[in-house]
Amino acid sequence: MASVAGTAPALSTGASAPPERRRSNWVPYALLLPGLLWLFVFFVVPMITLFSQSLQEGSVDEGYTFTGNVGIYAEALQSYFPQLLRSIGYAASATVLALLLGYPLAYFMALKAGRWKNVLLVLVIAPFFTSFLIRTLAWQTILSDVGPVTSFARSIGLTDLLQAVGLTSNDNLMASKFAVICGLTYNFLPFMILPLYASLERLDPRLVEAAGDLYASPAQGFRFVTWPLSLPGVVAGTLLTFIPAAGDFINSKLLGNTQTVMIGQVIDAQFLRVLNYPLAAALSFVLLVLILALVMAYVRKAGTEELV
Repeated sequence: MASVAGTAPALSTGASAPPERRRSNWVPYALLLPGLLWLFVFFVVPMITLFSQSLQEGSVDEGYTFTGNVGIYAEALQSYFPQLLRSIGYAASATVLALLLGYPLAYFMALKAGRWKNVLLVLVIAPFFTSFLIRTLAWQTILSDVGPVTSFARSIGLTDLLQAVGLTSNDNLMASKFAVICGLTYNFLPFMILPLYASLERLDPRLVEAAGDLYASPAQGFRFVTWPLSLPGVVAGTLLTFIPAAGDFINSKLLGNTQTVMIGQVIDAQFLRVLNYPLAAALSFVLLVLILALVMAYVRKAGTEELV
């Protein structure tokens, strides 16, 4: 009797899990549901819609019918492959420039600014309070042919250097590759600075001090301590800059010329003016798949597990 009574509590406790444990099993999935639903509605569904639309044939007046016309992709690549490569090149150039400009500023804000940190952070965010279009139009004034910036660039020989490397075609800065890249860099620079700042702010200063105690120079301390620990911010910032820059069409339209047309500008024209919806959808889908492939390769190459 004593042995049976002693085993009864063990059997009863193992029969069912506590209510708290059962509740904790589904809580993580419930928290993920809104995000997964958002991705499905605003990413998966548009991708499927674009792909389906690209395989249709017809016209705006007669309507479109799904025919499975995969040849539209060969036509799209054959006709607009230079614009696609140009978009990737401009976006990559703007991303590198944003990193070179944004990293020192983020480093200063996070580790050296002291009580001015919040002021600088507000100044970085302030451009978001102005329309993207207005900010781009402002660069037309900044880089105007008779403006002080262009005059100064001519006086120091910068326009000659830019012309030699192919970023401009004359001694003007407007309507050139240089103007488009400047516009992309400026408009997306905050997307680079903010992840870098968040990553560097979490950096423990004692690690840098320890490197100095081990006779590391400031340059070695940055190379082996600060830079590796800030890589999550670098990866996040470069992705947030490159992805929207590759699909941008405002900067190339307002700051460029006929030789600086980006793929976003082509898609915009095909959708709104030419009304060739299948071709526009095919170009959009190709750009989306190409960016996803580049992002996956980049993240794997960077080897960072944390992107914030």
